[in-house]
Amino acid sequence: MNPKLRTLALMGALFTAVPAACTAQQTPAEATTASAAAQAVTPPTAAPLVTGLPDFTALVERVGPAVVNISAETAPRRADPSQQLPPGLEDFLRRFGMPFPGVPDGPRGGGVSLGSGFVISADGYVLTNHHVIAGADTVTVTLSDRRELEAEVVGSDEQYDVALLKIEADGLRWMRPGNSADLKPGQWVIAIGSPFGLDQSVTAGIVSAVGRANPYSGQQYVPFIQTDVAINRGNSGGPLLNTSGEVVGINSQIFSNSGGYMGVSFAIPIDLAMNAAEQIKQTGQVSRGRIGVVIQPVSAEQADAIDLPDTRGALVTQVEPGSAAADAGLRRMDVIRSFNGTRINDASDLPPMVGMVAPGTEAELEVFRDGRLRTVEVTIGGEPAEAGGSRSRDRGEP
Repeated sequence: MNPKLRTLALMGALFTAVPAACTAQQTPAEATTASAAAQAVTPPTAAPLVTGLPDFTALVERVGPAVVNISAETAPRRADPSQQLPPGLEDFLRRFGMPFPGVPDGPRGGGVSLGSGFVISADGYVLTNHHVIAGADTVTVTLSDRRELEAEVVGSDEQYDVALLKIEADGLRWMRPGNSADLKPGQWVIAIGSPFGLDQSVTAGIVSAVGRANPYSGQQYVPFIQTDVAINRGNSGGPLLNTSGEVVGINSQIFSNSGGYMGVSFAIPIDLAMNAAEQIKQTGQVSRGRIGVVIQPVSAEQADAIDLPDTRGALVTQVEPGSAAADAGLRRMDVIRSFNGTRINDASDLPPMVGMVAPGTEAELEVFRDGRLRTVEVTIGGEPAEAGGSRSRDRGEP
């Protein structure tokens, strides 16, 4: 090729490559746009990006000061001198964490139980759980303003798991009870308490179910409120609140495979708890109604055998001699379908209804027998009260 033509060809290739190499560069306008895109994604204003969600701040500010922390201390117990341990056995028991004879709480005994509670009156009455203060020698209530006060245990009831305390203090903030009977699944509820000793902790959720029987608790007279509010150790005895700031329950238990919160929590209805507190205040104990029958759910086979149209109700499997039920003429294989006009869907519905009625009160049962419904009048009996109004029964014995 001619040297001049070769030079021209090389220059043409060079000029052709220059625009391609420059296409990655930005113009001033493009650079400004890229800079703007790198700014923070959060708006500079304080306006919420999401609206319509519940905000519990005003409620917590209003009712939080009425929630208290409870510390229940049990002093060490002395061993029974008549039960002396053989040489070496004490070290063996201590090494493996086994109880010592004559010392129910271990080698040293004693300890501190932490829980929650709430003030229910201006004169210093406080509600909490029985299991928070059971067996304690001293109970200390810490208010939200950090005042620590020694509390008097007015009384408690194991079956309802309710305890009434009394403190002396000025300027107390207290809570009003709501109506737990008005609760419905799906409603918002809030808990305030001291999980793991963390005072004034707030959690929220919804009501999962009402009138829930808990067969593992031994509390057949309690129609629990089930929620998905986060409850942990230390929340026991604290209030469950509706969105008006009214107490609708006392947080009491959780279902858990791990010992921690797993989405299933139980609260004692406030109407039941206040009824128990009033009885404790007046008499020092709780009296529950009882009719003296052993009951169970109705199976499909049993319903078919007795011509019952469905499995709703409480099937009587035993009538105690001399009981209120025996006096009223109830029989084995009767199916109790309603109590004082309230339908009984499951056998577990009956004990709480009967327990809330004062002994000596007349009540009306709707009973299915021999293929038809009949009305049975019964005078509610009572159960012998133990110390502190505390007594527990097996499930299925209203």
